[in-house]
Amino acid sequence: MTFTAHINVMPLKELLDPQGKAVMTGLKNLGINNVHDVRIGKHITLQIEAANQEEARQMAENACQKLLANQVMESFEVTIQ
Repeated sequence: MTFTAHINVMPLKELLDPQGKAVMTGLKNLGINNVHDVRIGKHITLQIEAANQEEARQMAENACQKLLANQVMESFEVTIQ
C-alpha cells in the first residue's frame, strides 16, 4: 500500500527563531498587532510504500531522525494518511 507521511519540522521552542522574529516584525509594521509569537518551520510530504500504517510511520520517523530534522535544534511530528 502507498501511504502519505505529513511531517512538520519546527525549531525547538528554547531556541531563537530568526525567521519567526523577522515575520513578527513585518506583521507589526503592517499593523497586525494581535499576533504574539511566530515560529517558522517546514512541512514535508513523503509517499511511502509499506505493508501497513505503522511500518510507514517507522520509515518516516527514521527519515526524520537521519536526514529531515536536526534534532539538536528541531522537533518533528509525523502524521500518516
